Amino acid sequence: MHQASADVAVVGAGPAGLYAAYCAGFRGLSSVIVDALPEPGGQIAALYPEKKIHDVAGHVAVKGRELVERLVAQAAPFEPRYLLGRTAATLTRDEDGAGWELGLEDGGRVRAGAVVIAAGLGRSVPRTLPCLRPYEGRGVAHHVPRLDEHRDRDVVIVGGGDSAVDWALALAPLARSVTVVHRRSAFRAHEHGVKQMYAADVRVLTDAQVTACHGVRQLEEVRVQAGAEELRLPAQALVGALGFVTSIGPLADWGLRLENRLIAVDRAMRTNLPRVYAAGDICTYEGRVPLISVGLGEAATAANHAAVELRPGSRLAPEHSTARSADLDAVPVP
Repeated sequence: MHQASADVAVVGAGPAGLYAAYCAGFRGLSSVIVDALPEPGGQIAALYPEKKIHDVAGHVAVKGRELVERLVAQAAPFEPRYLLGRTAATLTRDEDGAGWELGLEDGGRVRAGAVVIAAGLGRSVPRTLPCLRPYEGRGVAHHVPRLDEHRDRDVVIVGGGDSAVDWALALAPLARSVTVVHRRSAFRAHEHGVKQMYAADVRVLTDAQVTACHGVRQLEEVRVQAGAEELRLPAQALVGALGFVTSIGPLADWGLRLENRLIAVDRAMRTNLPRVYAAGDICTYEGRVPLISVGLGEAATAANHAAVELRPGSRLAPEHSTARSADLDAVPVP
């Protein structure tokens, strides 16, 4: 028996996947959302729930957790079915050849007329340093689920990208001290964020590397080599913001046309497989800009083109959302 069936199967419950489910529902299509993580939100919920996001239209800044909650609430009136903590492993044509069947790693099956792949960057494994590994879970982490956990702590952040700078700015008002250690002299992060960090109550060590961690049961001290000088920094927490090694995993075997490990799509977000679309960071095309706001637009494009494929003769452009606002407002959101 099939585990579930719907008009559209969405692979990935990050922002693009959640918005694809909303757009499908707005067109009268049912959806099933499959994600390997145990809660909606994708990598934002798992890694950056407290991070402020600045590239979503209409928000000066919104925390990752808040954005996910709003996307879930937006889709809720259309009752998408969530299959969380479950990994999509295979994609095959269904028995009559009119749709698709997703095979899950646990043996479950999802049958759908169309598929939208919104799997972000796929599976992610954090990069780390050998000296950090003994203290993983004992003061060393690669993200900050809740900022308040670091109140009055000495925090060391290792890295030079946007995540390192963003965490430093977010923790500076709460922590007893924040030190950023970067092995180069220049940061990869956005220039505006770097300027804010230097102006904030943050100690910045460049051309420096963490060489050792010390502590009895929990992290207590970090040693940093800065030029010819070795520094001993008190630290009850270290955030390794060194990026991630990503892999698209089983998707590589689905028969999709790939470019640099990403799924190639056209302007309608169509892949080389019929009625299979991709949106968000998992897809690629000439000129794509990797922003959440762009991914949301791609999800809308994919869902609306899927609606036309599934219901020939229907319009590509949906009805004006204001025409349905009263109906949607009347639907209780769990």
